[in-house]
Amino acid sequence: MNLIRPPFPEVIDNTIRSAFVSCPRKAYLEYLCHFKPIDQSVHLHAGGAYAHGLEKMRVAFYQAGHGAEDSLALGLQALLEFYGDFECPPESAKSLERMLGALEYYTTQYPLETDAAIPSFLPGGKRGIEFSFAEPVDVLHPVTGNPILYVGRMDGVMDYAGGRYGLDDKTTSSLGASWSKQWDMRAQFTGYCWGAAQAGLPLNGFLVRGVSILKTKYDTQQALTYRPQWMIDRWYEQLLLDLERMKKAWDSGIWDYNLDEGCNAYGGCGMKKVCLSQEPARWLETGFVRRVWDPVLREERLLGAEVPFPPV
Repeated sequence: MNLIRPPFPEVIDNTIRSAFVSCPRKAYLEYLCHFKPIDQSVHLHAGGAYAHGLEKMRVAFYQAGHGAEDSLALGLQALLEFYGDFECPPESAKSLERMLGALEYYTTQYPLETDAAIPSFLPGGKRGIEFSFAEPVDVLHPVTGNPILYVGRMDGVMDYAGGRYGLDDKTTSSLGASWSKQWDMRAQFTGYCWGAAQAGLPLNGFLVRGVSILKTKYDTQQALTYRPQWMIDRWYEQLLLDLERMKKAWDSGIWDYNLDEGCNAYGGCGMKKVCLSQEPARWLETGFVRRVWDPVLREERLLGAEVPFPPV
């Protein structure tokens, strides 16, 4: 049987892998067919602006040699430009003003001059700010026959507490007693540790810093999560199994549905309305646009209208 299939991805990251293991149908629609809701997520956009501001601030301070005050100003400018004219929903606390305030708040809690986490010196003398990797895995692409690449991009590689740790800065709406415990099994960080080791930069684990953004206040917590080699090896074996299952789904054209709690996790799956419709294609045509997620740049670009509408 000749099936019409969208191209199988040659590059995989944790976002795509996580979508597939939570619901293969979701991964198919979002990352192979590239359907995204017309309305951009305020959490993704505001988080991207915040990360961009942090990156520019650190580059200015640690690489360009600017003072802390000037570095913060450059970071705020970068955040402002990234946020642009995006309209924040009135019920959300992640407005431009609050995100600018969050970056300023970060520097009061982790001052650049005295921060215990310092970007490592990498081979060639560059600082470990926004470290990226792209490494082949032991699964071949179903069409090209080339090894599939697993990629990641972390906020930093830091010297901290006598070791080398990856850094991940997160924004959230709340921090509680359980916040620091949620990272110990997070595949995102295990994959980062694998990729960094493949690139010759083994990590002890990850430093996770969270800033909660409410309409009236900010708060912060940080956590260390460790990744011994046996955990990294287990993650890698599971990754290979997940990719082989993804290839089988692509080959057969059968992408299973979750049809359970995954449909409501994290405020609800973006494809929930599609799965509630008896005619999903009509809903996708009117309620979605097609934007391609680039796992290397961690950006989306609009897919041209000339690309055929895939079977759904």
